[in-house]
Amino acid sequence: MQLIGEELALLWADGAESFLPLERLRRACPCASCGGEPDVLGNISRPDVNYSDKSFELVGWQLIGGYALQPRWGDGHSTGLYSFQYLRRLTATSSS
Repeated sequence: MQLIGEELALLWADGAESFLPLERLRRACPCASCGGEPDVLGNISRPDVNYSDKSFELVGWQLIGGYALQPRWGDGHSTGLYSFQYLRRLTATSSS
């Protein structure tokens, strides 16, 4: 993984390379604060998320075990855990 300009570059184990725009990465945050969470009936309650310019500034990240990436954003948000499988799906849809 490497930050290149406004994109996160990813080199996968199979040799494929992906480039994921930071704004897309942040807007796809899978945490409950951003994406919502299901109630007891399975209905997803989606919160209103407000973004600023700092929301799309990637200031760092941490690898979680061998399965996920946890980005830290300029606005202080850092609760999203992006599994590598989820990242791969995001990069496949961003290049279409």
